[in-house]
Amino acid sequence: MLTFELMKEHEQVVFCQDPHSGLKAIIAIHNTTLGPALGGCRMLPYKNEEEALVDVLRLAKGMTYKCAAADVDFGGGKAVIIGDPLKDKSPELFRAFGQFVHSLNGRFYTGTDMGTTPDDFVHAYKETDYIVGLPEAYGGHGDSSIPTALGVVQGLKAVCQFLWGTEDLSQRIFAIQGLGKVGFKVAEHLLKIGAQVVVTDISEEVTALLREKAQDLPGTMEVVAGDDIYAVQADIFVPCAIGGIINDTTIEQLKVKAVCGAANNQLLEDRHGQILHEKSILYAPDYIVNAGGLIQVSDELYGPNKERVMQKTKAIYDTLFQIFKNSEKKAFSTVSAANQFVEERLQKRARFNSFYTHQQRPKWKVRR
Repeated sequence: MLTFELMKEHEQVVFCQDPHSGLKAIIAIHNTTLGPALGGCRMLPYKNEEEALVDVLRLAKGMTYKCAAADVDFGGGKAVIIGDPLKDKSPELFRAFGQFVHSLNGRFYTGTDMGTTPDDFVHAYKETDYIVGLPEAYGGHGDSSIPTALGVVQGLKAVCQFLWGTEDLSQRIFAIQGLGKVGFKVAEHLLKIGAQVVVTDISEEVTALLREKAQDLPGTMEVVAGDDIYAVQADIFVPCAIGGIINDTTIEQLKVKAVCGAANNQLLEDRHGQILHEKSILYAPDYIVNAGGLIQVSDELYGPNKERVMQKTKAIYDTLFQIFKNSEKKAFSTVSAANQFVEERLQKRARFNSFYTHQQRPKWKVRR
């Protein structure tokens, strides 16, 4: 593994270890042109250090693009903790992690991600101020899945407006993969307005709960098993689970006009965005669609204001529609259009700040 070759696009990578708590973590800072790096911390039982490093580098770069697209004054970063979140968590582990975050002196803010919860970071918060996504009792905004789901709905409206000339979602069929916190809220919203949803999830309990709710709602619901979701005849595929699900195999199965969901890194490779474009399947870039949670946690540092968060999240509609129009005008994929949009924004802002340090005073107040 050539570590420096892997991280050549990144500013900084920090390997963190605390034998007493069992902490093994990696923090990656990709780009701080727009401000200090911001990105969640996920905890997974990675097979080895190389797998963890590749994942955190990929995710950190994605956060640079997500922050730029959402127009928040943060750069891209990410952290991963190597371990089983069901077995290896402890208050001591997260306090040790908080100390490493604090050692970066404000260059990196973090919070919950896959395998971690806001309560985990209550322990990290005892060691550092550079934590976001905390429970409301600790000065946070609370459940970030609410604005994330709102952003997905705004994305679906933008897709419908672009393809069919109306924001009305009630007459469409949606194939939803994953009924976690975000996917469940999106499905419930669509059922409430009378849309048809076809869903899949690994948890039978969750699908049963949604079916129970659907009985009192005007929409209709169907459940399919696992990978059958890719071949569903629907208007829009809504991936809200794992990444990498748009690939050579699944693209050939899709029978939809668009892909728009909350999952991170939906395309296995960027070239799959071009394949979708060639197949006339409109792709809503995931790092724009799912930015609602990011908008909320970044807003915490200005002081709690849920109305401000909702207004900024609704702007996802306008950003997406602009990208769709640019893609159409220049006859290239929406992935290329989105990346161009972000890179131009980074270039315009670079003259204000090219490498963040704590001495460059932020516009917000650190809690405490």
